[in-house]
Amino acid sequence: MTEIKKETTEVAKTNNFAELANASALNDITEDLAGLDFTFDRIRIPAGGSTVFEIPDGDGDDVTMIKELVGVILLHHPAFAYYKEKYTGGTNPPDCGSFDGENGIGDPGGKCANCPLNQFGSGNGQSKACKNRRMIYILMEGEMLPMVLSLPTGSLKEFTKYLKRQLSKGRKLNRIVTRIGLKKATNSSGITYSQAVFGFERELNEEEKAAIATMTESVKAYASNLTVAALADVVEDLPFVDAETGEIIEPLKQ
Repeated sequence: MTEIKKETTEVAKTNNFAELANASALNDITEDLAGLDFTFDRIRIPAGGSTVFEIPDGDGDDVTMIKELVGVILLHHPAFAYYKEKYTGGTNPPDCGSFDGENGIGDPGGKCANCPLNQFGSGNGQSKACKNRRMIYILMEGEMLPMVLSLPTGSLKEFTKYLKRQLSKGRKLNRIVTRIGLKKATNSSGITYSQAVFGFERELNEEEKAAIATMTESVKAYASNLTVAALADVVEDLPFVDAETGEIIEPLKQ
């Protein structure tokens, strides 16, 4: 009897993302919003070592607090942003930014790898003047559209480790279900901050993989049209950096 229950639960799960990954609905929405300021909803990591995420809840500014994100990572790419003046919140775009981590657009622009502002020590303490984050587009259970998690610097190492583990097993991120949680971490100054942790849940079935692959292409098309102005939203919670270690402390207060 126990085995039957497990199988029934698994069938319910494996059918889920095939139904949710409605690429035609995404295309219809983006076509309807052509020329307007359309962005996917943001998932936020609160300050102070919180272990829950904030996700939008319907209209207005209401949010829901959830312990764990469960879904398919459709796409991920760098989000570099450099402000000449100290960023203090708001929607002003950075002076220079990049969505591929290779070519900066703006002032100073050029190759990111060679840019002195993208070197450790160019910012406060050992940090970079150009802040490096990663945009993760995740289709969560129960959602028809992906949401965006702007992964802060303090979580990039954990994400890289998880990505390498999955690739070593022949798993692409958009062909598996991933769990993302938060844990408290403490820097050398004793300041607590939130760090994302990643875990493998299961592989998608063939029907899900086909649906997700189509939706992934739609999200790639969306991301390819992003401008540097979109980075103002990505870095809205641009974090403080510890002057001694360069570690993330918490988002700026507005």
